[in-house]
Amino acid sequence: MSIDPREFRNTLGCFATGITVITTVDRDGGPVGFTANSFTALSLDPPLILFCLDRNATCFESFHRNRHFAVNILTTEQQNISNRFAKSGADKWSGVEFCSGETGCPILIGSLASLECEVDEVFEGGDHVIFIGKVMAMQRTDGGSQPLLYFRGRYAGLSS
Repeated sequence: MSIDPREFRNTLGCFATGITVITTVDRDGGPVGFTANSFTALSLDPPLILFCLDRNATCFESFHRNRHFAVNILTTEQQNISNRFAKSGADKWSGVEFCSGETGCPILIGSLASLECEVDEVFEGGDHVIFIGKVMAMQRTDGGSQPLLYFRGRYAGLSS
């Protein structure tokens, strides 16, 4: 049985996901990041998360080389940041407010939450690589912000 890649993608799109920007630093200490919805919790004890990255992504080498990364969980107000980091290009950081976290990775100001991780394991996964990270630090807002969601190829929100 053959699975059509487009139909596979459309079917996976029926699963609503949160949107993140995953960050690290390059060889020179400059910020690197990409938009991802392929992020999930893996274990509570020890605290582990994972994300998947296309091995052809321009930022792949920075993530593969670095031992730390941060997951920034976006709010509905950060849709423009999601769009910006979903594209390749050196100007994606222009005008984006961030600070360096405890691990040195960029933490986006205004995110719903962030998790700073040390790479625990890396696995091959088809055309992607699976990064498992041990959570070293985290922060979250308790305000009224809502998460930025993705469903059927579009941004979505929670209904009250």
